[in-house]
Parts: sequence; C-alpha cells; structure tokens
Amino acid sequence: MSEPNRFTRTYTAEPGHIDQLGHVNNTVWVQWIQDMATAHWESVARPQDRAAFFWVVVRHEIDYRGNIANGETVTATTWIDGPAQGAKSLRRVEFTDESGKQLVSASTFWAMIDRASGRLARVRPEVLAPFHA
Repeated sequence: MSEPNRFTRTYTAEPGHIDQLGHVNNTVWVQWIQDMATAHWESVARPQDRAAFFWVVVRHEIDYRGNIANGETVTATTWIDGPAQGAKSLRRVEFTDESGKQLVSASTFWAMIDRASGRLARVRPEVLAPFHA
C-alpha cells in the first residue's frame, strides 16, 4: 500500500475555546478532530463516494500531552491508517505546536454509512484509494 495522503490545516485558539485552566477545552479538541476528518473526506474523496456515503464516529482514543492558550496556533495533520476493516476505517490525527511538539494525538474509528439505505456499508478499496495516493 502506498504512503497515506496527509491532510493539514491550522487552528487558532479563540476565547470561546478556552476553559477554566486557561487553555483549549478537551471538547474543542474533539470538535477539531471531527472537523479534520470531514474536511479531509470532502477534499479527497471521489465525488461519487461523497454523494453515496457519509461517516459516523465509532470510537475516539485521544492522548493529551500539551495544550495551547488563547491566540496560539496548532497544526493538525490527519490520514487514513491502513486498509478498512468491513465498514470501519482507522484515522489518525496529530496536533503540533509552532515548535513541532506533539500536543494531542488521536486514533479515531469511523463507520461508513450508505446514504440511500442509512445502513453500514462495507468500505471497498476504491473508496479509500484516493487517501493512499
């Protein structure tokens, strides 16, 4: 299998993201993880796959190693890790600060849903092929 297609974007902490400890709240990190998955799917998936399927989260495993405060920026990188397993696919997400230190990493498991039936759909290799280009 070829190297995974990595998708990157930056996030800047805003006042509404900050919790009582003075840094980004964990719920915001989860939202950013989900935003990354959606943006990556929308930018890379074939049009016919975007029209036929959508994804739902099955599980998040998140390691918090650091944080940022209001006005600070992180770089988020995501990729599909390996082949699908039935209807599920594993996605990795990493957030690094401006010095390159990893702050948050996640392994997220997503299930593909057929839009027409609303049921789980087996992930065919051609659906994930653009993510390993």
